[in-house]
Amino acid sequence: MKKSLLVLLTGALLFNFATSYADDLEVKRTLNGASILEKMSPQPEIKKWHDTEPQPRNYPEQPPIIPHSTKGYVINQKSNKCLTCHSSEDSKTSGATPVGKSHYKDRDGSPTSKISARRYFCVQCHVSQVDAKPFMENDFKGEE
Repeated sequence: MKKSLLVLLTGALLFNFATSYADDLEVKRTLNGASILEKMSPQPEIKKWHDTEPQPRNYPEQPPIIPHSTKGYVINQKSNKCLTCHSSEDSKTSGATPVGKSHYKDRDGSPTSKISARRYFCVQCHVSQVDAKPFMENDFKGEE
């Protein structure tokens, strides 16, 4: 009896799944009969990265905004692409802003020769600058 019930329930479930999958394969139509694919919205505008001067900070201790694209940068436990230009040694030849001294301190505030593990993953605090409109209006004014 239990096996029959199990087989019956499994069959009903499979039938329900098969019919809903078949419905998904059909062209969906709106209430007025138009195909949904004909009514797709235009592709959103892709914001471009701007290689410009850094933006001023809005409050003390704000992490500086990255003024260039970081697309394709590898930042993991073994490699950090940012440090190829921004480490204290490489910044002298690259002309990039060197990593701040605060990044060379351990959790107790003692100076270290390497970047602290807490500060190694740059994009957890720093974001790339992009010219995008805010989602909603606001009247925030940074420090002057």
